[in-house]
Amino acid sequence: MSALTAVPANILAAGTNNGAFVTPSISYAAIAPILIVLAAACVGVLFEAVLPRGQRFYAQVALTLAALLAAFIDVIAIRGHSVVTASRAIAIDGTSLFLQGTILVLGALAVLLLAERGVEPGSAIVAQAAVVVGSPADRRLASSDRVQTEIFPLALFAVGGMLIFPAANNLLLMFVALEVLSLPLYLMAGLSRRRRLLSQEAAIKYFLLGAFASAFFLYGVALLYGYADSANLSDILRAQNTSTQSDTLLYLGFGLLIVGLLFKAGIAPFHSWTPDVYQGSPTPVTAFMASCTKIAAFGAILRVLYVGFSVSSWNWRPIIWTVAIASIAVGAVVGLTQTDVKRILAYSSIAHAGFILMAVLAQNAQGQMDVSGLSSSLFYLAAYGLTTIAAFGMVTLVRDGNGEATHLSQWSGLARRSPLFAVTFTFLLLAFAGIPLTSGFTGKFVVFRAAYHSAAPLVVIALIGSAIAAFFYLRIVVMMFFAEPAEDGPSVVIPSALSSIAITVGTGATLVLGVFPQPLLDLADHAAKLRG
Repeated sequence: MSALTAVPANILAAGTNNGAFVTPSISYAAIAPILIVLAAACVGVLFEAVLPRGQRFYAQVALTLAALLAAFIDVIAIRGHSVVTASRAIAIDGTSLFLQGTILVLGALAVLLLAERGVEPGSAIVAQAAVVVGSPADRRLASSDRVQTEIFPLALFAVGGMLIFPAANNLLLMFVALEVLSLPLYLMAGLSRRRRLLSQEAAIKYFLLGAFASAFFLYGVALLYGYADSANLSDILRAQNTSTQSDTLLYLGFGLLIVGLLFKAGIAPFHSWTPDVYQGSPTPVTAFMASCTKIAAFGAILRVLYVGFSVSSWNWRPIIWTVAIASIAVGAVVGLTQTDVKRILAYSSIAHAGFILMAVLAQNAQGQMDVSGLSSSLFYLAAYGLTTIAAFGMVTLVRDGNGEATHLSQWSGLARRSPLFAVTFTFLLLAFAGIPLTSGFTGKFVVFRAAYHSAAPLVVIALIGSAIAAFFYLRIVVMMFFAEPAEDGPSVVIPSALSSIAITVGTGATLVLGVFPQPLLDLADHAAKLRG
């Protein structure tokens, strides 16, 4: 009691109710998918400590896939539930469950690519990350079947952060989730078995720029807390109608906050990390980042705009207009100059981020944010993620004596060596371009339709950007089908069942969602509900 009596009474009263501490109510059933993934990640760390080296790989792969499957089943089990829990810090609603389910599916497909050992001896992941690059030990381990199996618990920790990020109703929790998903990705980006200096450079760039973006985000949270006296999005929304504080805090806080979110989503002008990190990272890690991270980041953006700042949309709409145009322009125009397939897909992702961002500009007849923008964003994110997983999975299959062959000139005449590969990759590129009978066309159609009535000029700009971007997609197609193959050119490696499953699921979904998209559209419409 003496320790308690030493605490000032006003501090005790701040956390009490009639002298008793109030225990926050937590719905463990609602956050069970998050807990499953994070618990499995901790078990994976223990596996690294207790299991013999020869057993770690298969145990880690089995644990990771089982955890993601169990979490996905739990998401399905709690569908339709809507609850704000953990002292209003986590909002489990239709939108967060849709995004969580999508992240888990794409995360499982990315793990299949990470576990692929038939294409590269030991997989695309380095055998031992701590070995000095270029040393005799590094050259010896490059051709061994060993793999840095810590990448699997790192992937689970990243997925755990991604599950929290779009469900966070409190900006401090959102920041914690941002760091939980980002820190493993910084490490994973530097674990490439081949071209290790390029991979480590990518990891350093990602880490340094990510640290700056996190600082912007946290400073924005501090200013918004000073404005609303709370970090909860619902309280920030309420304060915009009742607060006597200067609106300068609100606008500065929002600006800094959105910078951190736009960086994580790879939206111009905060995109500079994207091409270098996509190119230097192991391609399965690139697939993981390009699909899952983008979905989680956009989920957080949607929650912040729809829940925390919906009443001040007229103030931030010009910002969204500007960054959407910048992202489409940078992705489409700069992508024309690229000669590396992974960098082309990186600039493609920047352009697609601009397309997705257009949806939040959708308004109804009363000038309020329209739910059609939210539902179209959800569909686009799911469709784009599945196509991206398949595309990067196929990039891993084109190889020469030095590993992956990603320079555009090396893809000359590839259709003559592997017609099936060329046709499949062409189909995925057409989906990125938004050609009919692909999921890309359906996604662009619903986003453009949602934004048309309130942002028609932006839709026109997006159509022009899509036409420009189609050129560098067709450039790859022309190289594969109509260019003369080099005598010592790369070949297409036949993958094991793991990569085959990931590529088949992604490609099949791209076709199905282009021909028969209505079930997922209906699911997205039903899920377009946000709680604050």
